Amino acid sequence: MTLTQWNFEQLELGEGARWINGRLVVVDLLAGRVLETRGDVPAPFTEVAALPVPVGAVAPVRGGDELMAASGTGAGLLHGPRQEFAGEGMRVNDAVADPHGRFWVTTMAYDTEPGTGALHRLGSPSPVLKGLTIPNGPAFSPDGEYLYLADSARGTVHRFDVSRDGELGARRVFLHTPNHAPDGMTTDVIGNVWIAFWGASVVRRYRPDGRLDREVTLPARQPTSVSLGGPDLTRLFITTAKYGLRRPSLHDGALFAVDVDVPGRPADECVHPAEYQGGAE
Repeated sequence: MTLTQWNFEQLELGEGARWINGRLVVVDLLAGRVLETRGDVPAPFTEVAALPVPVGAVAPVRGGDELMAASGTGAGLLHGPRQEFAGEGMRVNDAVADPHGRFWVTTMAYDTEPGTGALHRLGSPSPVLKGLTIPNGPAFSPDGEYLYLADSARGTVHRFDVSRDGELGARRVFLHTPNHAPDGMTTDVIGNVWIAFWGASVVRRYRPDGRLDREVTLPARQPTSVSLGGPDLTRLFITTAKYGLRRPSLHDGALFAVDVDVPGRPADECVHPAEYQGGAE
């Protein structure tokens, strides 16, 4: 596997990598920027939007070219009103659509106060899960039956059963790495889980049973999120951050790509907010 630095713009806090409509979409979280680039050859970012609030991640909306966004302290259409999830001193951190069209969002405190982070589901009473600190991921198995959710501060990834109507069921520890901080995640078509590890210069692939299967090392210190895309969906894109580094290198905050052997899927689509009457179908 050959690692490629995909472009040379260094993001402060690159996050939320998603393969949407044949393009890689990422965010510069604290700067509120939504960016995209092509997936066939290395290319600069194009700015899709710049908001005056943090943006954690976006997802495509069914039946159109709009984007759903986790922004500020809530979620809604990228340029529309939001359902608010949290109050002062809080912000969104990550988000993802599930295969049934629901949009899941995590929030956390700016000061990372333990236990103040939470998981929310757009259109539903919130939170659906609380007591977290730095909730990351989240990612779903291809069939939507499992949710993977990291609490980076605790070095833990949990796997939840998810019912057809979106309710969380049994929770199991999928991975516990007390000396590493699991960050963004994605799954491939056979259910393997790719995880970025903040501060460890590495992303790893785990089989559905939790066994380590593959590892990619990076010249950047803070990998943040991963997405499978490119022409045949076998290109793993990796965002990184220079946030908090006193002397960032030219690699910190850059986007990387490496070709792998198992494809992923395009980002799942959300139902339009107008359809949220008791949740997605």
